[in-house]
Parts: sequence; C-alpha cells; structure tokens
Amino acid sequence: MTQVLDDLVALLSLEPIEENLFRGRSQDLGFRQLFGGQVLGQCVSAASQTVAPERQVHSLHGYFLRPGDASLPLIYQVERVRDGGSFTTRRVTAIQKGQQIFTCSMSFQNREEGFSHQPTMPEVPGPEGLASETELARLVAAQIPERLRERAVSDKPIEIRPVTVLNPFAPQPCEPVKYVWFRAAGSLPDEPQLHKFLLAYASDFNLLTTAMQPHGVSVFQKFMQVASLDHALWIHADLRMDDWLLYAMDSPWSGNARGFARGSIYNRAGQLVASVAQEGLTRLREDWR
Repeated sequence: MTQVLDDLVALLSLEPIEENLFRGRSQDLGFRQLFGGQVLGQCVSAASQTVAPERQVHSLHGYFLRPGDASLPLIYQVERVRDGGSFTTRRVTAIQKGQQIFTCSMSFQNREEGFSHQPTMPEVPGPEGLASETELARLVAAQIPERLRERAVSDKPIEIRPVTVLNPFAPQPCEPVKYVWFRAAGSLPDEPQLHKFLLAYASDFNLLTTAMQPHGVSVFQKFMQVASLDHALWIHADLRMDDWLLYAMDSPWSGNARGFARGSIYNRAGQLVASVAQEGLTRLREDWR
C-alpha cells in the first residue's frame, strides 16, 4: 500500500475502548467540517467488530445530525439491535463533544443463493488515459482556496478519475449526470470487510455535487452552503477497492434548498456491486458578502 492509503486504512481501524464502544481518529481534508465519508467508513468498521465475520454488511441508512470537528477524535457507540437466523442489525451513533453528530442503522447477512438481475453498465470511456482529480487540481492550484489547496494537490488514498471534466471555478449549467472511476491508490489485503469500509468512505465523494450541476453552481462559490444530510448505501456483492470501479451518478430532483442524488457502482466486469442515495443541503447563503 502507499503511505496515504496505509494512513486511511489505519484511520478506519478503530480502537475498542469498552464493550460496544470504539474510538476513531479524525482527518482534516480542509473542509469546513469533518468529511462525511470518514464517519461512514468508521461506522461500518465499528459495527463490523460486533458481528460474526461470515455475515457481511449489505445496507446502511444514516443521518448527519451536526457538523463534526476534524481536529477531534470520535466515539462510536454500537447498539446490538438484533442477531437473527440470517440477518444481524446494528445501530451506530458517532459522538463528539458529548453530542451525536451521526446515527445510522446497518444490516448484515449470511451469503445466500437467489434470483439475480441488474441494469447494464453505462458505456463510458475506461479509466486508462483519464486525468485524476489530483492532476486536474494541480493545473488550477492558484484558484483553489488556501485552506483546501495543500490537500487538493497532494496524493490521495482514493484515486478518482472523472469521465467528464467540469470547471468548479466557472461552472455552467449542465445535465445532472456524472461518471467517475475510482480505486484505492495501492494494493489491499484480501479482507472483504476492509474493502467495504473503504467503499463507504469513498461513496460520499462527488455524489451531492451532481445535484448542483443543472444550476451552474459549485462548492467553491462563497454564496453556497453545501452539506450532506443523509446517506444510504446498499452493497450487493463482494468488491475490490484496489481495482477500478465506475460510479454512475444522477440527480432527479432538487428543491427547498435540498438536492437529491443517487449512484450505481460497477466493477470492471460490469457487475453492479453497490447502490447509493443521498440528500443534502444546497443552500444559497444570505450572509456570504
């Protein structure tokens, strides 16, 4: 693994401090608040430590309640809701400064045979030859706000290569559809749960901004207040985060200062391995001047 990927794996490997209680470190990506993907990945990690390894997480539904502080650790409290014959349910609460900042429910299941169908993977250019988000950021480094610049141009643990490149500093209205390839920046061990922690982490990148595309605005504009409100993730099959995955995103609706976006994640073989949905705040600030 690369150093940045090794650091991310360590970030998602929580410290047990008491039965059903875990401590996680934080990572500052330069945003105004803690990156939601970190909390998602750490929640899956916490819940997985209380479940038999033969049961794999297949769904997560959560709400972001308060902004997190990227300079402080988090406590994760796991509630063992149910251990059934086929399914296990866990509820996880992320706590900072004595307050809940995120809460979610997760379901785990034994592997079973059953009916199977899925949509066809979209036909888009492959990742080979596409520039990464980091390479694109280095081309416009002078325009990136100072608090974000160092992180934006440095090596990342998750490599993201957009199929269609949009200029966030001069956004133009366009169709609310986005395709990006992503993968871990290095090889990973054969630990299925680890790949799912990392998928939960990466699933929060790019999704909500898809809902902003028809309106010609971006997160870099000072008059925009953007934040995730909830997040749902369904994992349909085992996957490898160290091989390319296609994230196909679209936004069917926005209104009332909220945007809704959904995503389908495919592996290189065209198998649908996960589905994602998220609603977020896309508010015009009245006090930005």
